[in-house]
Amino acid sequence: MKVLLTGASGQLGQTLRSRQPAFVLGQPCELIATSRHGSDGVLALDLSDAEACKEAVRHHRPDWVINAGAYTAVDLAESEPALAEMVNAGAPLAFAKALKDSGGRMLQLSTDFVFSGNQGHPYRPEQQLNPLGVYGASKAAGEMAVQKLLGCEGRAVVLRTSWLYGPLGNNFLLTMLRLHHQRALAAEPLCVVADQVGCPTATIGLADACWALINSGVKSAGKPDQQPLLASMPTLLHWSDAGVASWYDFAVAIGDLGQQSGLLKRAAEVQPISTAQYPTLAKRPSYSLLDCSRSHNLLDLEPKHWRLALQQVMLAIRDDQKS
Repeated sequence: MKVLLTGASGQLGQTLRSRQPAFVLGQPCELIATSRHGSDGVLALDLSDAEACKEAVRHHRPDWVINAGAYTAVDLAESEPALAEMVNAGAPLAFAKALKDSGGRMLQLSTDFVFSGNQGHPYRPEQQLNPLGVYGASKAAGEMAVQKLLGCEGRAVVLRTSWLYGPLGNNFLLTMLRLHHQRALAAEPLCVVADQVGCPTATIGLADACWALINSGVKSAGKPDQQPLLASMPTLLHWSDAGVASWYDFAVAIGDLGQQSGLLKRAAEVQPISTAQYPTLAKRPSYSLLDCSRSHNLLDLEPKHWRLALQQVMLAIRDDQKS
C-alpha cells in the first residue's frame, strides 16, 4: 500500500509520519513523504505548482494521497489570495485529476473555517458552506474539486477539523506557552479572545483518525482481486477532540497544565477580551464546533476530551525536552 503524503514537515504531517502503521489492509505501508522544500527522507513538492502535483501522482502511482499540506496563514491569505487559491484549491484539483486517471484515492484535510459560525449548534458535514475569508473560501474550493472528481466514485473523503495544535510546528499551544512565560516574568496579563467557540484538536488524535479511515476500506463485492473501495464511507466527515472551549478557556488550561507538567514555572493571569478588542485582517467564525458523531461510529474511535488531549501533548513536550 503506497501513500503519498503532502505537508510532511508540518505539525500534522510530522505526526502522521510518526504514527504510520506498518500495515494497511494487510499490506505493508510505504509512505512517500513530501513538503515544499523537502529534507532528509522528505521529497520536495510545491503545492502551488499544479503540474508538479499531477506528476507526483503519475510518477509514484500511490494508492492514496493524504493532502495534509495547505496554505494556513489565515490573515496573510487576505493579501495573498492567488497563492492561497493555488495551494488550497489548485493542488487538490490537480491531485484529484491525476488520481482519477491512475485509480488512486484521496484524503483531503480541511477546516472549520469553511463555515460562517453563525449558528449555535455543531455543524454537520453536509451543511452548506459559507466561508468568511480567503482562507476558508480556498479550502472550500479544494473540497468541492475533490468531491466532484472522486467523491462520487467512493474514492475520496474530505475530513474537516478545528483548532489544530501539537508539540511541533506553529500553533496556539506553543505560542501560549511562550507568552505565559514572558507575561508571568513581566507580571503582565495575557489577553485572549473569549467570544470565539470551538474545540481544540490535537494532531495525535487526528492522525490516528486519518490512518483509521484509510484502513477502513472494503473489498468490492465479488471482486476480491480489486483494491479496497470506500463503498460505505461518506465523502464528508468531521474529526475533532471532544468538548467545547473558547480561545480564553484554551489559554487558561495551557497555563494550568503547563505548571502541572513542569513546562511553566508560573502561568500568567489570563484576561478575557472580545473579538472586537483584537481585530485581525481575516474574520473568524464565532462558533465552529463540528458534529463528529458520524466519524466516531464509522471509524470506531472515541475522541479524548480536549483538556485530556492537551495534557497528553504537554507531557510529550516535557519528555522530549528531557531526552
